[in-house]
Amino acid sequence: MSSGTLPKVVVLKGGPSAEREVSLVSGRECAAALRGEGYEVIELDAGADVAQRLAEIGPDVVFNALHGRWGEDGCIQGMLEWLRLPYTHSGVLASSMAIDKEKTKEAYRAAGLPVAESFLEKKSVVAAGHVMAPPYVVKPYNEGSSVGVYLVHEVANGPPVMSEEMPEVVMVEAFIPGRELTCTVMGDAALGVTEILTDGWYDYDAKYKAGGSRHVCPAEIPQDVYDACMDYAVRAHRCLGCKGVSRTDFRWDDSKGLGGLILLETNTQPGMTPTSLSPEHAGLKGMTFGQFCAWMVEDASCGR
Repeated sequence: MSSGTLPKVVVLKGGPSAEREVSLVSGRECAAALRGEGYEVIELDAGADVAQRLAEIGPDVVFNALHGRWGEDGCIQGMLEWLRLPYTHSGVLASSMAIDKEKTKEAYRAAGLPVAESFLEKKSVVAAGHVMAPPYVVKPYNEGSSVGVYLVHEVANGPPVMSEEMPEVVMVEAFIPGRELTCTVMGDAALGVTEILTDGWYDYDAKYKAGGSRHVCPAEIPQDVYDACMDYAVRAHRCLGCKGVSRTDFRWDDSKGLGGLILLETNTQPGMTPTSLSPEHAGLKGMTFGQFCAWMVEDASCGR
């Protein structure tokens, strides 16, 4: 974006995905932060008439605070490209790649990045009996925020009883024991690494409810593992073709040293809530939340 008069910004939030409630909070927080930086901001709950509403408003920039399907999978990005409205975060291809966990892993493997064993299988097959030796994880292959994630323990007598909302095809992934780490990339540089501490599984509630998890930022881990997270996150960002801000999540089996570090997924629309990780990483570089949001607005473009 060019300097001078600050652009008029529409913050897209909400939408129809399983992560609607998180997106509403992210959008509200980002809109408030941008107003604090002097921007004219209009908040828009993305419904079926989103294209018409955007055409009526005529913003200079669209700040994409949507999460999950439709907002994070290339759909809204394609619409914004069609409307020729500059927008934040990743473009059509990177978004559609990163939301698909198996496609993401294919890109990771091609880039020489370490991943856990996994495959896609019909939900009915997974529900009928163990398709992998426990412990393993079953999850949608195209959702985020730990929506619909089932951990099958070693002592489990049978497969998980999944909700009707689970898709017909799911990902089955070997469970990696150890510690939860995550790293944000802004532009083409890693910002820092956080360790996420919880009393149990790092599920939806642990991510978004107050007190659900504790963040150690920067992570208190060996320097070689910290540096590897930073390097791997940048390489993941690049191999998927991400733009703006992304966040890559890891599991680290500390009994195996550096060899125990595994990439899980890359988020092209990291959460921007009071308990979110990427704003903390920006803080390690001396950026306020408002400055972090403003950087994304200034980075916005078409053809991403």
